Amino acid sequence: MTQAQQTGGHHADHFIVMGVAGAGKSTIAELLAERLGYPLVEGDAHHPQANIEKMSAGIPLDDSDRAPWLEELGALMRRSDGPVVLTCSSLKRKYRDLLRGSSGSDILFVYLHGSRKLLSERMNSRTGHFMPPSLLESQLESLEVPGDDENSLRVDIGPKPEVIVDRIIASLNSRA
Repeated sequence: MTQAQQTGGHHADHFIVMGVAGAGKSTIAELLAERLGYPLVEGDAHHPQANIEKMSAGIPLDDSDRAPWLEELGALMRRSDGPVVLTCSSLKRKYRDLLRGSSGSDILFVYLHGSRKLLSERMNSRTGHFMPPSLLESQLESLEVPGDDENSLRVDIGPKPEVIVDRIIASLNSRA
């Protein structure tokens, strides 16, 4: 592991773009990774096939479904040669704790949040994703917003993606 990155007031070895389905994690993470010059890791690409089949069938994942996936993502960060930007819903504090513990890293969680209406509109308009709109409610019910004691940054998803990433970068740099 390389020395931790100091980006503004946020110390982090890695960045996880988190939030419920439809928040724009992949879009924002791709732009953020490009701006920071770090590799992008799409967390959904590491789900076991059984998880994808379960979600595709409209069945929410439970903690036992998520644990091996989260451990794999943590191990991936631990093995990386430097910082990465990773997408992962990270809905519950215990999931974020598992990611921190299994990665052995200091992680900045970039929490993307928006109204139920906006999230629903986005999920209903996207195509080709295994997560059906019917699972949004269960994700919102599971969501535990990062606490003040967690290394996190809360970002509204209303603006265009480029504006969101500009705001993330500005927030990171404003605390330098």
